[in-house]
Amino acid sequence: MKKWIPSIVAGLCAVWAFAGLNVPASKPGGFNFRDFGRLPVVSNGRTQPLDSLARNALLQLREKQSANLEPWKAWYQRPQILSATEWLACMMLKPEVADSWPVIRINNPDLLGLLGLPANADPEKQVDGKHFSWNAIKGKLEDLQREGQRAGQLDQSRRTPYDQALVRLMKCVGLYMRLQNTVQPQNAKDWPAELGQFVANAPAGVKAYNAQQEKKPHDEAALERFMRDISRFDVMARLDPALIIPPAHPERNRTEWMRTVDALVGVARGDGAHFALNAYARMTGAYRTDNFAKFNEALADYRTALTTHFQPELAKASREQRFNFFEPFYKSMNLYVLAFLGALGFWFAPQRMEGLRRTAAWMVGAALLVHTTGLIFRMVLEGRPPVTNLYSSAIFIGWGACILGLILERFWRNSIGIVVSSTIGFTTLIIAHHLSLTGDTMEMMRAVLDTNFWLATHVVVVTLGYSATFVAGFLALIYLVRGFFTRSLDAATAQSLAKMVYGIVCFATLFSFVGTVLGGIWADQSWGRFWGWDPKENGALIIVLWNALILHARWGGLVRERGLMNLAIGGNIVTAWSWFGVNMLGIGLHSYGFMDSAFMWLMLFVVSQLALVALGCLPVSIWRSSAALGGASRGKPLPV
Repeated sequence: MKKWIPSIVAGLCAVWAFAGLNVPASKPGGFNFRDFGRLPVVSNGRTQPLDSLARNALLQLREKQSANLEPWKAWYQRPQILSATEWLACMMLKPEVADSWPVIRINNPDLLGLLGLPANADPEKQVDGKHFSWNAIKGKLEDLQREGQRAGQLDQSRRTPYDQALVRLMKCVGLYMRLQNTVQPQNAKDWPAELGQFVANAPAGVKAYNAQQEKKPHDEAALERFMRDISRFDVMARLDPALIIPPAHPERNRTEWMRTVDALVGVARGDGAHFALNAYARMTGAYRTDNFAKFNEALADYRTALTTHFQPELAKASREQRFNFFEPFYKSMNLYVLAFLGALGFWFAPQRMEGLRRTAAWMVGAALLVHTTGLIFRMVLEGRPPVTNLYSSAIFIGWGACILGLILERFWRNSIGIVVSSTIGFTTLIIAHHLSLTGDTMEMMRAVLDTNFWLATHVVVVTLGYSATFVAGFLALIYLVRGFFTRSLDAATAQSLAKMVYGIVCFATLFSFVGTVLGGIWADQSWGRFWGWDPKENGALIIVLWNALILHARWGGLVRERGLMNLAIGGNIVTAWSWFGVNMLGIGLHSYGFMDSAFMWLMLFVVSQLALVALGCLPVSIWRSSAALGGASRGKPLPV
């Protein structure tokens, strides 16, 4: 029975993860937010469900995918938490209520001082010092806009943390206002009635407007009503909210989705009220009066109307909502952490903890299964290769590193491969999470990145080269940390690590070289030149040269075991710069993911790796594992 425990534990974890594929139904006797979240809209150049629009917005506003309406309460006090779709429904349909909810995160104390907001938590006053409502901010909107305009004009390298916080908050303000003007004007009080009046008065208003332009007698009252409505709609147009109105003539062009304001302009042109315009107005009226039965009826009628011409969009929105509830990468992170803890436990007592090592290996396998499912799910939703932006590259690098780690564990059953898989998998998914805070991670690709064979093969192969280089560097970190700080690194383990690093560097050299060449072929097709010394191209070339340098130094006898490890750690710096650093330059044809906010973290990572290299250069006699290593680390050649 004991031999089945590892697989049983991993199987239960997999069942827990895949249970998220079942989107929970809305509570009986309430608003059908599940189907509301499935409604298709077009935002950021792609069709997506309202659920994704809501989650991406909350990630930018408060760095979470749910809305905590009582953030000053501890988790055990059960604060009121709304799903992203529930929050968005109130934002769009009843904004005066949503304005009182603390969903905008502000961390900078100077910015809090500008807005006159408390910087310290005070549960009695119902503030936590970090999250604030629109009502708390709007009184200082003029000061915020003035300071934000100043900060926005500064070069990014000259912005202080206060300036960066200002720019971020201004983006949040713009996003907040766009959401509230998606379905109706933000100041609407009874949108169904106001829409009905506009439809009824529009012909007379247009007639009066045309007569005024021709300087003819006209109905002043009709003109005044018409211009008052047009001014409200003009505010909506300038905010440029998501496109929630499907094309009026899908048989001609099903991609011409419209904003609400575009449909209102169509009413003024005499096209009549679009069926989606009326449907959202019905939902708005029912939601504002808390009439869930009428809301659900209007929602069901709208979805039925969409099935006539927009069944593919409905199906895609439903699949993406399922993916959002699945949360494969978040669940993979949890499984990677559990596997890592199991691998560490094995290191403390390897003779008695073989079962723990096997359990950890199975846990990594379960995490990889969930990780792979999420990766394929994203590819199907996007209809693109697995790597299209920085976010997806982080997901893919972690996936590739996990596979390489499991291969190592298959040959050297000492839990080192498990530690490599779990640590790199977890770290890259954390990086991906922070990248998701900038907006939609399934954004429409630039035209030059449109799918073709050479792009698909280039990004996959070169990213596997990134993964392998990181794996080699992390193996070297294990060697150094265990050898310098503990007595757990013996000669046999040191030799195993050296063989692992050597083999992985060979793999990394091959894939980074082939991926770079494939990138040149793709560039020749897309831009008409094979190589242009672009920063990203230079970064890829540096990775190839660095891996080649490691191999030549090892073959030529210039380095032994410790030298190989130090060079592999240097590969972490080279790869991190080529992956992230060149994007921070903001120049070149490959700057698809500018990440100014990550500069500090990149520099800290580089400093940490250089510090470890410095430790690795210290005499082995002062290492805590020096006695166990014997001559292996004192210049004695190792078989490779």
